Amino acid sequence: MTLPPTLPDWLRRLYPFQPQGFVTPHGARMSFLDEGPPGDEAVLMLHGNPTWSFYFRDLVHALAPRMRCIVPDHVGMGLSDKPQDYDYRLAARIDDVAALVAHLGLRRVHLLVHDWGGAIGFGVAARQPELIGRLVILNTAAFASPWIPRRIAICRTSFPGTLLVRGANGFAWPATRMAMHQRKLTADEKRAYLMPYDSWANRVAVDAFVKDIPLEESHPSMGTLHAIEAALPKFGDRPALIAWGGRDFCFDHRFLACWREAFPQAQVENYAEAGHYVLEDAGLDIRRRISDFLSR
Repeated sequence: MTLPPTLPDWLRRLYPFQPQGFVTPHGARMSFLDEGPPGDEAVLMLHGNPTWSFYFRDLVHALAPRMRCIVPDHVGMGLSDKPQDYDYRLAARIDDVAALVAHLGLRRVHLLVHDWGGAIGFGVAARQPELIGRLVILNTAAFASPWIPRRIAICRTSFPGTLLVRGANGFAWPATRMAMHQRKLTADEKRAYLMPYDSWANRVAVDAFVKDIPLEESHPSMGTLHAIEAALPKFGDRPALIAWGGRDFCFDHRFLACWREAFPQAQVENYAEAGHYVLEDAGLDIRRRISDFLSR
């Protein structure tokens, strides 16, 4: 197990938190933020690929004065360990987050999910539906879908996909441009998103996440995803907010339509000109709406 990293001053200015550590059931150190007042109720923020807890930094600032915020970096991502031989499939990631929730003694969890965080978060929810309170859904999926952009489909291949993703940083680096639409990330924001993924070894989970996208019924994670999708109706009575970036090149209007069908009770905020990194692109307005929703 490695120790929490010492963060450079330029990053601390943007991310002024003290990461904590937790050893997962699969034996790796998971870094996570635990900010806000103590208690057994918390907002659980789950990121996707290729982001990390940095993505939620401004929302943590907004919520932490009155709500506990738990924000893990999935193993292989962000400030967590990056073992080369870890089980990086969806079921193992659900195991990791479920174990963290149990370790922290949480009895009420409000889910806030983005990208892969949707499948992972609703996977945790499916195991313990009684834990789950409010739902905030940001450009994500927790159901099977045949839709995948060609650029991601190429990255999903063994060749040239792995060479592109791990060798040329052809996933995390393009995302700093392609996942935005209304504005550009600042130089330090780009630097922060890319910092954890600065070598072939440190991009192991970026590649593994792409490979784990279940498209074929024979895919090892498809059964897990089907079970998650089957459990979604259990949360039809939960207060839900869908805050969606309309310029997402991956999770487009078809995914939004699926969420509307799954949760017809949900409040929907459609940020028509925001990209995949909707929290970055939609700015203060989306943070205020999420904060108001979670504080009701």
